[in-house]
Amino acid sequence: MGERVLACTACHGEQGRATPGGYFPRIAGKPTGYLYNQLLNFRDGRRSYPQMSWLLEHLTDDYLQDIARHFAGLQLPYAPAPAAPVPQALLERGQQLVRRGDAQRDIPACTSCHGETLAGVQPWLPGLLGLSRDYIASQLGAWQTGQRRAHEPDCMASIARRLSAQDVGAIAAWLAVQPPPARIEPAEHLPEQLPLRCGGLQAGSGLGTAVRARVGGPP
Repeated sequence: MGERVLACTACHGEQGRATPGGYFPRIAGKPTGYLYNQLLNFRDGRRSYPQMSWLLEHLTDDYLQDIARHFAGLQLPYAPAPAAPVPQALLERGQQLVRRGDAQRDIPACTSCHGETLAGVQPWLPGLLGLSRDYIASQLGAWQTGQRRAHEPDCMASIARRLSAQDVGAIAAWLAVQPPPARIEPAEHLPEQLPLRCGGLQAGSGLGTAVRARVGGPP
């Protein structure tokens, strides 16, 4: 598979480590189900990026599962988080939203889905560490505008549309400067149910259904 996925590493960096600029995200070590769902979404038009869609349009579900398993199995060191001249007030707002959310606006904490350590949860929910500020902000914006979608009920789109532009900037700024540990491993399960029903958890049912109960997904 290492030779077969060289086209992926041209953008996502050697072994999927991400590129120095950070716009193409790290895919090495992401949960298998998450990677598989995103490959499906690019192939089937729920995520919009022509180069990805073109690469995947003729690949079967089984082959996409093989790709997902390959990159999920690559546990590689993370690069240090870049320093950024960000106002302290912005970082504090970002930390509040990530760690505690905003109950008055029905915005759950990022940790309630992506895990207390923000390393993701097996096999569906991605980690949020090691991503660039621009990438995080652009993906939240894509959820807000419908350029990025998941199966209904689309929980991320629902949450993203409750965020203001200032919220998006604060979340992206805080996450981007968090130092990743030497090894990031997704949690095996969340301690509680997800705050919203997420249809995307069903999309990868070919990878197994028992795990949905562990992350509070739809039956």
